[in-house]
Amino acid sequence: MENLVSDGLELMVFGMGFVAVFLTVLVFATTGMSALVGKYFPEAPAQPKAKKAAPAAAAASNNDELVAVMTAAVHKYRS
Repeated sequence: MENLVSDGLELMVFGMGFVAVFLTVLVFATTGMSALVGKYFPEAPAQPKAKKAAPAAAAASNNDELVAVMTAAVHKYRS
C-alpha cells in the first residue's frame, strides 16, 4: 500500500512540474514572438479620417423624407 501512495505522489509531482515548466516556456515563447512581431511589423499610426460635410439642402431633404416615411408608417399601423 505504501508503494502505491508513493508512486501516486511521485506521478503527481512529476505531472505538476511538467505543467509548470511548460507554462513557463510558453510565457517566454509568447513574449519573444510578440517582441519579434513588434520589431519587424510595427503598426502604422492611425490616420484621422476626414468626414465629408453634407450640404444643408441634402440634410433637410433627408429629414423631410424621413418624416414622411415615419408618418406613413404610423398611419398604416393605426389603421
